Amino acid sequence: MNYLSSMFWSESFWLPPNVTWAELEHPPPGEEYPKAGHLVACLPLAFGVLALRVLFERLVAKPCAHILQIEPGVSRRAQPNAVLERVFASTASPDSRRIEGLSKQLDWDVRKVQRWFRLRRNQDKPSTLTKFCESMWRLTFYTGIFMYAIRHLWVSPWMWDTRQCWYNYPFQALSPGQYNYYVAELAFYWSLMFSQFTDIKRKDFLIMFVHHLATITLITFSYCNNMLRAGTLVMCVHDAADIFLELAKLANYAKYQRICDTAFIVFSIIFFITRLWKTRPLREVNMNWTRGGPLKWILCCVPLQWLLASVDLYGKSLLAFRKTWPSKSLWMKTEDKMDNECCLKDL
Repeated sequence: MNYLSSMFWSESFWLPPNVTWAELEHPPPGEEYPKAGHLVACLPLAFGVLALRVLFERLVAKPCAHILQIEPGVSRRAQPNAVLERVFASTASPDSRRIEGLSKQLDWDVRKVQRWFRLRRNQDKPSTLTKFCESMWRLTFYTGIFMYAIRHLWVSPWMWDTRQCWYNYPFQALSPGQYNYYVAELAFYWSLMFSQFTDIKRKDFLIMFVHHLATITLITFSYCNNMLRAGTLVMCVHDAADIFLELAKLANYAKYQRICDTAFIVFSIIFFITRLWKTRPLREVNMNWTRGGPLKWILCCVPLQWLLASVDLYGKSLLAFRKTWPSKSLWMKTEDKMDNECCLKDL
């Protein structure tokens, strides 16, 4: 076990040449360096964030939704059928050949079998009220944590000159603001990870799971390796765009289309600017060592960073596609209307 630990925390992998972990264990008097043990508090705090989210949604978000006349939609439920439930457990959208086989087995019309699967899929979809509450919670967190980050970074020299991120690295003292910021971000993303398994399962479950896992990994390793200056900048610009994304979602759920479109345009501009800007501190990493040499672990983080950017880009591009091509939603509405008419005929 000790051998595996020593291999994982290899100084040649994590630290610049001629720097040892022992040097970081004994900071100058009055200063402190980040340690992996500091992040243990994030896990219990994540459960606290989950509890806070429940209270926020019940006491704040739902009353706001009621004021905006967003009510929990009552979706039609598929009639109980053990045979179709077993098929649904393996595939939510069976192909036409499977549908025809089920039609013969149950002595149902093909259209009726298709309608059953569509109704069954819709049962598991979150209501507009649920999505509104979740987006309002994320908007509140992103806004609060962004304001906290700006307050901390505004007086930090590395916000205005990113080369300062690497001066005297890794011997950079940990400030209370940096610690609080990292712990809050990690606790929030851990809570998002946990809530995926308790919330209604969605189509983007795997995509968001990979996103949260990559984010947690990058935040954790940047803290352990004392890359706090670059890390705080990256997290700050990352959260800036998400504020307007959640605002656009809220406006869309409340049917304020003009606000939704404006917020989405602002989000798109900020998203692409910040995703390009946040690579700047990493581009400068090789030019600013005071003790020389690049870190090997950065080469491992680059794929994670690109993975995170790719997942972000995929999700945001999908959202942009839905806003640009409303004909798809119109087609879905027409299809649902046909289903309702067929249901009325069956009664």
